[in-house]
Amino acid sequence: MNILDFSKSIKFVGVDDREIDLFEGQYKVPDGISYNSFVIFDEKIAVTDSVDAHKVSEWLQNIENALQGKTPDYLIVHHLEPDHAGGIVEFVQKYPSATIVASAKALAFLPQFVKLPEGTKTQTVKEGETLSLGNHTLQFIAAPMVHWPEVLFSYEESEKILFAADAFGTFGLSGELGEEWVDEARRYYINIVGKYGTQVQGVIKKLAGIDVKTICPLHGPVITENLGFYINKYNTWSSYAPETQGVFVAYAGVYGHTAEAAKKLAESLREKGVDVTIKDLCRTYISESVAQAFRYSHLAICATTLDAGLFPTAERFLTHIKAKNYSNRKVGIVENGTWAPMAAKKMHEILDTLKNITFCENTVTLKSALDETSSAKLEELAVEIAKDFGK
Repeated sequence: MNILDFSKSIKFVGVDDREIDLFEGQYKVPDGISYNSFVIFDEKIAVTDSVDAHKVSEWLQNIENALQGKTPDYLIVHHLEPDHAGGIVEFVQKYPSATIVASAKALAFLPQFVKLPEGTKTQTVKEGETLSLGNHTLQFIAAPMVHWPEVLFSYEESEKILFAADAFGTFGLSGELGEEWVDEARRYYINIVGKYGTQVQGVIKKLAGIDVKTICPLHGPVITENLGFYINKYNTWSSYAPETQGVFVAYAGVYGHTAEAAKKLAESLREKGVDVTIKDLCRTYISESVAQAFRYSHLAICATTLDAGLFPTAERFLTHIKAKNYSNRKVGIVENGTWAPMAAKKMHEILDTLKNITFCENTVTLKSALDETSSAKLEELAVEIAKDFGK
């Protein structure tokens, strides 16, 4: 039971989940994930958000230890997704006098997940409304589709704290910010929130006029310094602008010939001074591959033809980046096929539907393995891409 003194009036009562292997049933989390919850102490006491169902008993114990015999007045629900709302019923059963404070949509969705005890008190709040706890006042900020339609942020005015729901969250545990924040926050944002960049941009504009000193996300470390750096990252990701000028080389194939071409392309680009990351789509978490695609300004996708279509791992990757509104990038294509190469055609069928995607003039076709002709074409592609970086 880890209870941290977050500030003089606020304690962390969330839990770290080290047992989970797949978050939301699809994202591998080798370092686990946290479910963040806080208690604000004042004339009125508010608890912010719940946790995943299998961590509820630990969460309730943390709350009890923090309260030291006091009774909470409110449970603030910023986001109703079950990993943050799994203990609402148990909370109300333990503290029946408490009021659930949430958006109208959250309270409308709540019966779809649980049946509240008879007599449960609820309070609807919306954009611009406030909740006074005494010296602390929560100002509510609507954040629809970041990344569910019912989401609220709240800003605590006296300590200048933003309770940011799933925004600014990361995979991994609570605790100190480390160098891995950017990679795990990027992977989290692109895969979970990434489709809703327009809505995130809208919320960032709302925050521009607010003096925020601390950001409390629902997952990962609390952000207490250098906030401009983290907000700028979110601004870049949500505007679909490249974070890094360089090339993500992604490949998928059968016997290693496509991999050889991808590695040769990456080597040639590096020799020309281009920043390159290369990943085998068959051996990389899909969430990591998707995040890298959004990180870089250029994508080189190298894939084999299979069953007159696209190699499944490559198709899955492209379908995922399409679902997250991949845009504003340049793409180079390398295909392989022994008798009827179809991979390039199938890749275009997916990518042609995306916004502001530019294709390299050179498309490389391997007939089974690299030969002099395809090797020369691969070099032409590398030269074409390198020119975009003045190399």
